[in-house]
Amino acid sequence: MGYKDVYSSWKADPEAFWMEAARAIDWDEAPSKALFDRGNDMYEWFADGRVNTCWNAVDRHVEAGRGGQVAIIHDSPITGTLHKITYAELRNRVARLAGALRAKGIEKGDRVIIYMPMVPEALEAMLACGRLGAIHSVVFGGFAANELAVRIDDAKPKAIIAASCGLEPGRVVHYKPLVDGAIEMARHKPDFCVVFQREQEVARLEEGRDFDWHGFQYGVEPAECVPVEGNHPAYILYTSGTTGAPKGVVRHTGGHLVALNWTMKNIYNVDPGDVFWAASDVGWVVGHSYICYAPLIHGNTTIVFEGKPIGTPDAGTFWRVISDHGVKSFFTAPTAFRAVKREDPKGDFIRKYDLSCLKTVYLAGERADPDTIVWAQDQLKVPVIDHWWQTETGFAIAANPMGVEPLPVKIGSPSVPMPGYDVHILDEGGNPLPPGELGAIAVKLPLPPGTLPTLWNAEDRYRKAYLTTFPGYYETGDAGMIDEDGYLYIMARTDDVINVAGHRLSTGGMEEVLSGHPDVAECAVIGVTDQLKGQMPVGFLCLNAGCASDHSEVVKEVVKMVRDRIGPVAAFKLAVVVDRLPKTRSGKILRATMVKIADGEDYKMPATIDDPAILDEIKTALQTIGYAR
Repeated sequence: MGYKDVYSSWKADPEAFWMEAARAIDWDEAPSKALFDRGNDMYEWFADGRVNTCWNAVDRHVEAGRGGQVAIIHDSPITGTLHKITYAELRNRVARLAGALRAKGIEKGDRVIIYMPMVPEALEAMLACGRLGAIHSVVFGGFAANELAVRIDDAKPKAIIAASCGLEPGRVVHYKPLVDGAIEMARHKPDFCVVFQREQEVARLEEGRDFDWHGFQYGVEPAECVPVEGNHPAYILYTSGTTGAPKGVVRHTGGHLVALNWTMKNIYNVDPGDVFWAASDVGWVVGHSYICYAPLIHGNTTIVFEGKPIGTPDAGTFWRVISDHGVKSFFTAPTAFRAVKREDPKGDFIRKYDLSCLKTVYLAGERADPDTIVWAQDQLKVPVIDHWWQTETGFAIAANPMGVEPLPVKIGSPSVPMPGYDVHILDEGGNPLPPGELGAIAVKLPLPPGTLPTLWNAEDRYRKAYLTTFPGYYETGDAGMIDEDGYLYIMARTDDVINVAGHRLSTGGMEEVLSGHPDVAECAVIGVTDQLKGQMPVGFLCLNAGCASDHSEVVKEVVKMVRDRIGPVAAFKLAVVVDRLPKTRSGKILRATMVKIADGEDYKMPATIDDPAILDEIKTALQTIGYAR
């Protein structure tokens, strides 16, 4: 069957399509049907089945006689270490950790926050939660204490599992003080913390509250897998909201297992036993779906990589890992390739390694610019596939289904919608637009299995964020078009979330920090195009009248504030002081116009602008920091 046949078969009978896909999963009790319509645009998948994520990701492969296969390869050029864990070893390690958590009172439905670097123990913590039916929430180790505290208060975890530190080239990132600071700030206090002590930094443990990872597990009874309902949350993953509190994306267990397992062969074209590598972080959705869960559910070998595309030690580290471990499918962000290309434009490092094992490269996390794709194709001599998805969806909305039928690559497009996604381009009134016209990208409900059914404890917010703009559709928040051949093109965000090196970050959240400075009367943050990171945030500050502070000091202070409150991941380094911001007569800041000025693009004078002269002032301010040339 080709792509069109597969997509048509889903469209003709979604129920039969997903029930067939569900047969690849080990159910304790098989679901009676796939889709449960809860009414009022709320849907759940496989809700009455009973199943366990950890069984499907680990134990069943051991039971099937494949316990000796390597499940996880931990490759850390930062520490110079390599460690392989078989499925049988992984089962024993996860069962022991789950037993220790159970002995401390963790049970089905309890939340556990995981705050760890790229070590196998991070995956073991996720799987141990799944083994007990506990709901994990992984928080990226680069986030500041304040951001962690917000998540503690929202998820109300019974426990936090952390590492003593993370490692960056040339520096140690102190995790434990951030955890301590977050617990102090948070209103909700966890019952206990488990700390994985790394030899690079041994953290101080709080007596009575903190437990050493190894000591905590000593002498405990290993835990068996606890079956949960198909609609039981597997995890909560917080994504940047446009303002204030982050949004807790919920992932239900049954649909998550079925959808991710389906993608491994159909999209990524790997078979059980093949080595799959997603060069991301467990703190992001790619790390959840394609470092931890999908490869293990499907019986692949997954790579946990602690390093950077360049500098650990050089621009050849990706190729070394692929060659050493026989990677068949490789998934990374365009940012990573841009960094490698800048260091090694001629691909000299690529030619040092035997990459005959590599069959396909996948890019996601931000729009893949044509230059980067062409460079990678020319150098690697394999298909380089852009595909598009979101934290909310958990897997690709649009992709090139390499395991079904490799389609012609159209550079600039993530190819075609996957089964489960009925994608439409709508105008502001919600009317469908013809091929080639730019509009809002929306997906007809219901969304497929594995996508978010709601937000954690925030159903009203879920409806408002995704379901109200276009009734009967999920609003993606992206703008784009579909061509005559059905290929989708993603052109821009329709809200104020920007993409910095594959990380979705809220400019609204940064504005909240800037406006907290005593000298700042008003501010705006926009995402400007950056050759390496895709986008970079730039802040505009209007200071209070009569402000005596040195402007450069205020800029330095707000940069530090964003770093402290949101973390280095925001990459916030540039801000300029301006007299006023361009606005509509109703007071709306013209951010889209400011972005065009910064990027040197032509723009149409907005009809509703209150004073056109202000745009020249913005241009002059941007030129002082190297933009708007």
